[in-house]
Parts: sequence; C-alpha cells; structure tokens
Amino acid sequence: MTIEGADVAVVGGSIAGCATALAAHRAGAGRITLHERTAGLLADRGVGLAVHNARYAELAAAGYLDTAMPWAQLTTRRWYVRDGAAPLGRQIGVQPFPFRSYCWGPLWRELRQRLPQDTVFRTGTPVGAVDGDAEGAVLHFGGGNGAGEGGGAAGGPRDRARTGGRTERFDLVIGADGYRSVVRDAAFPGVRPDYAGYLAWRGTVPADRLAALALPGLPSEPWAQEDCVYGVFPGGHVIIYRIPDGHGGRRANWVLYTAPPGGTALGSPAPEGLPPGALSDALYAHLRHVTGELLPPYWGGLVELTPRQELFLQPMYDYTAPRYTAGRLVLAGDAATIARPHTGAGAVKALQDAVALEAALRALPERPDALEAYGTERGGTGRSMVELGQRLGRALVQDTPDWRTLDQAGLDAAWAAADGSGAFGGRELGGRELREAAPAGQEAAPAGPER
Repeated sequence: MTIEGADVAVVGGSIAGCATALAAHRAGAGRITLHERTAGLLADRGVGLAVHNARYAELAAAGYLDTAMPWAQLTTRRWYVRDGAAPLGRQIGVQPFPFRSYCWGPLWRELRQRLPQDTVFRTGTPVGAVDGDAEGAVLHFGGGNGAGEGGGAAGGPRDRARTGGRTERFDLVIGADGYRSVVRDAAFPGVRPDYAGYLAWRGTVPADRLAALALPGLPSEPWAQEDCVYGVFPGGHVIIYRIPDGHGGRRANWVLYTAPPGGTALGSPAPEGLPPGALSDALYAHLRHVTGELLPPYWGGLVELTPRQELFLQPMYDYTAPRYTAGRLVLAGDAATIARPHTGAGAVKALQDAVALEAALRALPERPDALEAYGTERGGTGRSMVELGQRLGRALVQDTPDWRTLDQAGLDAAWAAADGSGAFGGRELGGRELREAAPAGQEAAPAGPER
C-alpha cells in the first residue's frame, strides 16, 4: 500500500489516538477519521503523567511535544516510610528524578490541535468489530452516536449520522483503543492481557485544598514543587507529584498501588477499571485503611482530600502483541503493549509508537516492509518495558522489602536490582525513527521556562 492520499481510521481518540492520527497526517494520508468510544469531554481528564527529560527532548525533536504544552519540572524523588506520628514520616532516601509532569487533559488538547482542520473526530462511537484483508479494513459500529465533536482540531461541530449497525471501509486502520482493544482482537483473536493481581487507585487534589493538611510542626509548604514523593508501605506505595491544572495553577497528582482486600469482587480473572463514582464500599474502606494506618499522616491525608466520587481504579495488566501489524491493521499504545505504570513511560511509549509509525509510513514507497519493521522495533521495546514493569511491580508491591530497615545505600541497591536495565522513564527512541519522522529542519524545542 501507499499512505499518500489513503483513507485512514484511528480507533481510540485519546493521547495515543491523536498522536497516531498526527503521524498518519504528516506521512501523507488523505482523510483521517478518529472513533472514540466515550461521549464525554476528554479534555476534562485531570490525571497526571510524567515524561523523562531525555525522552521529552527526542519527542520534541520529532515534533510531538513542545513547550507550548503546560508542564512542570520535577527533579527529586524522596522516599518516606511511616514513623509514628511524624507528619511526613521518615525519609529513607533521595534520588534524582529528571521528569516533566503534565496533566492528561491539556496534553490531549494540545495534541488534537495539531491535527488538520478536516480531521473527523467522532465521539460516542464504539467500534464493535473489525475485519481486515489485503486491500483494507472494515469497521463495524456497535451503537452510540457519532454526532460528537466536530471535524478537526479547532473546527465547529459537524452533524454526523448515527453509526449504530453501520459499516465503513478504510485503507488502513490504526488500533489505539487501549488494553481492551477491538482492533487487537481482530488481529490476534483470543489473545488477552494477563491481570497482575493488584490495582492502582488514582486521584488529584487542587492546590487550594492542600491548606487543609496543616499539621503541627509542618511549614506551610512541607514539600518542594519539584519533588516527587514515594510513600512506601508493606505491599504497596503511593506516588505524589504536582502537575499543571491547565489554567495556570497546580494540583497534586497521586497514584496508590496495592492489592485489593481478599474476597473483593473485581470481575476476576480480568477485572475492568472503575470510573469515578464507582468505587465499592469494600474498596473504599481498604483505601482508607492504607491512608490511615500504613502511610505517614500527611501523605495519607493528602490522598483522602480527593472525594470518593472523584476516585477511579485501574487494574494492572501485562501484554505485548505477537506483532504490531496484521495486513491493513496496525497497533499502537496500550493496544499493542501494556506495561505497568511503574515504568514511568506510559505516555512516552504511545508517543514513541506514533513517531516510529510516521517513519514507517513515510518509508513505504521505498521499503514495502516498513510497517513490519515498525512492529519489530516497537515490539522489542514493548517487551522490555513489560519486563521492567513486572520487576518494579514485584519490588514495590508484590514482594516489598522491609522499608523501615533501608537507608540510602539499601534503597539505591533495591532500586538498581529492580531497574537493572536503566530503562525507567522509557527506552531511547531509535535514530532512524527520529530522522525519518521529523519534518525537514525540525529541531528540538528549547527547554524554555517552566509553564
């Protein structure tokens, strides 16, 4: 096939979907249509993510990130254990943490605004099934209303016919539809991700709520803006860092990892995530046990500042697709590889997939096997990140050390054993992908001031 003028569908409209749509556009695709299952406003999502400084430089050079996207600089990771009534607990170690933090919604909005005006973005449009052959692929729409957001990054609303029961044919279909990918099911029927046996509780806290955490003996700003906090306890940990709120301010983002209480119904053996407001009484009680009994008072109190109706739950899975391509079907993001978020590279992996996919699509006229090469290169990276996530999961959740006995040297040794490859934050993007994807003359965006 050739990408020039091709009719491309992207299944999934999140960060991976917008990035791969941008890749197809920059490689020369004709019409691009994104299909997003949810009907809500994706730009309202407020959870945080972090990008290693070195990975940012590569993605900026390729034109997928830049300083216009609101960010905050992190520099230092501080590890704390509970120590009686000490508000912050006891610090057991300090490590470098060269990451830029982002808020999911504003980052998604900036990526979408880079798409051309004639891009069609259909929300509330679940794809029920996909059929592919050597000449193209057909999407089968499973209900919902395609009259969602308008065509293009900044265009106004466009009326769309209801797509329930319809089919539509495309030259190429990109699956960026997450860990329960319909496109992956079409490419590799019966292959499923493996549940790791524990969960991530997630939430955010606006900066003005933090004043409620005033505890005796604490200064008004007990942790620095550039700090990332790891609060560790037997069987889990919480990560806390500040992110932009998209409106010039900050909020605290937190992710708490631990196994659910015994006997809690989660739809095992393959539980689904729980959206805000769906947390059961048993799960909420377990979270309050962790915050009240296992974490230091300040960090546990910070987590409790997120109202129950704003909490959501993410089950941990491991998966790498046998291949990233099957005929006219291409996988990217979590549809291709699911690595546990401990790796600090979820968004990086999706954006790197887009850079590599753009390079492959550009190379098709000279290298008909370029898409296969994309799958080989990204598949290898994906497998290494899955393995890293498993090692970190064992060290930080499933088989934790006695954190109270560790000093700086012991902590450094434990971390080095878990991240033996030094891939935390994501692996380096290949030079060929950067050369072939970046527009002529494109250079890395300057570091600029913190936004």
